[in-house]
Amino acid sequence: MRTQIVIVGSGPSGLLLGQLLAGIGVETVILERSSREHVLGRVRAGVLEQGTVELLEEAGAAARLHAEGLPHSGISLAFDERLHRIDLAALTGGKHVTVYGQTEVTHDLMDKREAAGLVTVYEAADVALHDFDGAPFVTYAKDGVSHRIDCDFIAGCDGYHGVSRKSAPERALKTFERQYPFGWLGVLAEVPPADRELVYANHERGFALCSMRSTHRSRYYVQCPQDDRVEAWSDDRFWDELRRRLPEQTAASVTTGPSFEKSIAPLRSFVAEPMHFGRLFLVGDAAHIVPPTGAKGLNLAASDVRYLFAGLRDFYTDKSQSGIEAYSQKALARVWKAVRFSWWMTTMLHRFPDTGDFGQRIQEAELDYLVHSQAASTALAENYVGLPW
Repeated sequence: MRTQIVIVGSGPSGLLLGQLLAGIGVETVILERSSREHVLGRVRAGVLEQGTVELLEEAGAAARLHAEGLPHSGISLAFDERLHRIDLAALTGGKHVTVYGQTEVTHDLMDKREAAGLVTVYEAADVALHDFDGAPFVTYAKDGVSHRIDCDFIAGCDGYHGVSRKSAPERALKTFERQYPFGWLGVLAEVPPADRELVYANHERGFALCSMRSTHRSRYYVQCPQDDRVEAWSDDRFWDELRRRLPEQTAASVTTGPSFEKSIAPLRSFVAEPMHFGRLFLVGDAAHIVPPTGAKGLNLAASDVRYLFAGLRDFYTDKSQSGIEAYSQKALARVWKAVRFSWWMTTMLHRFPDTGDFGQRIQEAELDYLVHSQAASTALAENYVGLPW
């Protein structure tokens, strides 16, 4: 079999790239190691930058997003028993973010791909990438039968644990990593959110976040020890701990109920350089991970897709290689800015083992400066809604 581009991974970045390429007549095959149901069952982030929304519009996959997504023009920082609102729109010339779950983005893109009759192979086992410095091809097994796909390029959109980054030549790959000494215990519940916008809380007991997926589905998090176990957290214990970390007015607005998803996620910052090896490109989590504090994971994947799509479009329409050759440099410039922002938000809002009384006072002083300085608030707002591409 032959196609123009093999995309490894059917998460939102792989599906988005495939849909954009289909719009200019470029053939793709997506290989996914998991089942369709498993991919759609993954619970992920849900805050989209305007640039990500615009890219989904370009892919023709934003109709349900516009019907059901929740535009947010601000966020609140909770500390000193009060809420302090950051007016994103006022500070950025009218820009905002949209709350719409990553699972829903994936569903919309899957539906578009299936409606167009484009090829996705689910439960593709033993995926291997070959000769991407020359004439690339990909092999895989399906139902015990081996297959080979020859192609022009390979896009590795298969996440942190995928085969794409592992296939890059070790001598050419440099990685940077920071492991954070805590995790996020998160729950999903069919209850209305505590606030109309996201609330990020700094508290002596640890960080908390009030988020949402819709007007009737809430997503809440509390900082917990890295080695904590989900089984140790009953719903009652979670709700009690969440409310302890919020200002009284916000805690009183928390509607409790049974959770239908509960998990603990470790936090890390990770970047692999470069993101381009011959005719192999790394996209999204295959190349970088950020802590979710800055709401950048999915949005960074989307910006990678934008740069790679632009380069491939130039290659196929104008026979120009300049865009694909510049892909890694352009993508990493934006990646590192988002890594910095996510690191800053994480260090400002969480309790570290060595925070102590001095560290807590420093955090409080920084937060106080942030909410009372227009320049500092603008810097946060510009990063939160998304830096220019």
